[in-house]
Amino acid sequence: MKNILLPTDFSENSWNAISYALNLFKNETCTMYLLNTYTPVIYHVEYVLVEPSRYGMADAVRESALEQLDEFKTRIKKEFNNPKHAIESMAAFNNLISEIKDIVKEKAIDYVVMGTKGATGLKEVLFGSNTVHVFKNVKCPVLAIPDGFDFETPHEVLFPTDYEINYKDHHIKPILDIISLYNTRVNILHATYGYDLSEAQEENKKVLEKYFEKSAYLFQSISNQTIEEGINNFQLKARINLLVMINNKHSFFENLFFKNTINKIGFHLNIPFLVIPSKNNKT
Repeated sequence: MKNILLPTDFSENSWNAISYALNLFKNETCTMYLLNTYTPVIYHVEYVLVEPSRYGMADAVRESALEQLDEFKTRIKKEFNNPKHAIESMAAFNNLISEIKDIVKEKAIDYVVMGTKGATGLKEVLFGSNTVHVFKNVKCPVLAIPDGFDFETPHEVLFPTDYEINYKDHHIKPILDIISLYNTRVNILHATYGYDLSEAQEENKKVLEKYFEKSAYLFQSISNQTIEEGINNFQLKARINLLVMINNKHSFFENLFFKNTINKIGFHLNIPFLVIPSKNNKT
């Protein structure tokens, strides 16, 4: 049984991500947690220090959040009506990242599924700041769904890696769990720059082979391209339905996303993106 967390701000972008999750796990027994976090408009230090209920505002905002969650819940039942899926609503007076971290631990969440759109609505910024903060701070696989992306069966998965990771179960299980649901092939992509793999990289590659031995997989390599060029070019020649990366400190993932290049691969990346933390809640 899977536990899936679905943060929502009640936008169509977040509904789109919810729809994707419901389709992806349609044959799995799941509990889907719909989460809305809220802070009143006049939220500031004095407000927190004084009992919020004195103003009666938190209650009003909470009621509104719960009503909208009920509307989404009704919409899910109307459009999907899947007896395998239990839907639970959660409204929290908290910031999004803190609440997600708490729920991931408390409910043993397997995946957080959310939309990618930034609050600015700018098309050229693929990942909104919330999504990037979740990538960075939450120790749980996060599946980010681009705005307007209609569900596609993930037949072809692209998994770029530098083989610098000592792969463990918590790195690979989230991939295996998804590809086991479908007839999926994993394309393991490595960018080479004229150097042979080190002994450690060769060992890590063998570990990956072992993990995927019962799955369809291909080792792919590109030369003289940056990893973002490689991702974009590979997408052009193969119909990739899901991009997967491990957020490993000091790896190319960090270079791509956390060094003023948040939207570097955003211009052409219009497919779901699964980000797996290098450490999980148990490590």
